[in-house]
Amino acid sequence: MDRQIVAQVLEMAMSVQQVAAPTFAEGQRAAFVCERLLEEGLEAHIDQVGNVLARLPAGEAGAQQSAARPVIVSAHLDTVFPAGTDLSLARSVDKICGPGIGDNSMGVAGLFGLLWGLRQQNKVLPGDLWLVANVCEEGLGDLRGMKAVVERFGAGPQAYIVLEGMALGAVYHQGLGSRRYGITIRTQGGHSWFDYGRPSAVHELAGLIVRLQGLVLPARPRTSLNVGVVSGGISVNTIASEAHMEVDLRSESPETLHRLAAQVEEMAQAANRPGVDVRVEVIGHRPAGEIPAGHPLVQLSMRALEAQGIEPHLQRGSTDANVPLSLGLPAVCLGLTVGSAAHTTGEYIQTPPLASGLEQLLMVVENAYR
Repeated sequence: MDRQIVAQVLEMAMSVQQVAAPTFAEGQRAAFVCERLLEEGLEAHIDQVGNVLARLPAGEAGAQQSAARPVIVSAHLDTVFPAGTDLSLARSVDKICGPGIGDNSMGVAGLFGLLWGLRQQNKVLPGDLWLVANVCEEGLGDLRGMKAVVERFGAGPQAYIVLEGMALGAVYHQGLGSRRYGITIRTQGGHSWFDYGRPSAVHELAGLIVRLQGLVLPARPRTSLNVGVVSGGISVNTIASEAHMEVDLRSESPETLHRLAAQVEEMAQAANRPGVDVRVEVIGHRPAGEIPAGHPLVQLSMRALEAQGIEPHLQRGSTDANVPLSLGLPAVCLGLTVGSAAHTTGEYIQTPPLASGLEQLLMVVENAYR
């Protein structure tokens, strides 16, 4: 990959990273990306859910009736960091450090790198190429942006190619399913001394957490349960009238996930008793799905890595690719470089591998139409 293009992609990644984009509040970053795509001469717009979509029309071959089906390349706009996070960057010879620089500012910048690489090499694509910067991949976004993309394009595209900044070498062709619950417990509450004996929402919630922790989960298929958020109470000397938790369930097996979800719902409902009201709400559902390792898109992705001297690793993960994979559509998630400390303020990417990551992407896109 041309050094100038690599440098431009790194600059773009840093520019994207400087525009805050918490999940559900990606509008400013979406506007920035859309404007830059328009400056590149593409047909670009922001859809009803906030996704940026830009179309690179097919070349001369695509003008014929036998035009190839389109290819979708996407990268999520949002980050896990709340508004007000210090987005300062630190750059050295071979590293850039800053919140969200790899997940997923680099992925978004990769959309531009793909465009610039195609133009620099005078590549003519036989079908339309759609570059998508989508919202709501992280946390409780529940893949809303990608769900809207797949609802729009359906089974029409030749392939869905999802970009992540820090997973170079991985080919995600299996989507890890998850179910997320918000569980709220309400009681009458009262004074910690005068009303002692009344049920406390915090105590009830803690008891439910202990019971959930006691569930025996299988090692195979790998399955997990995590209580990631707990809140409740108003003061140390008040019997809490309300407490809340958010629970994340995951499994490699959709059937196992379904059974675990049923257990959690049953245990939560069983916590109801006079004076204790338990409400359970599904706050997230990431569908599982996969395409075989022998699928042409997976094999192409592996060859593209091998062409760069990188050993490919087939992976299962929770990414935007879950949505098309759950419908049996051809989709993979690919990385552009390597890094570490994702979802922390110390997140960083290594810059030298980016050239190989971009070459991999070019090879996959160019050959995905076949």
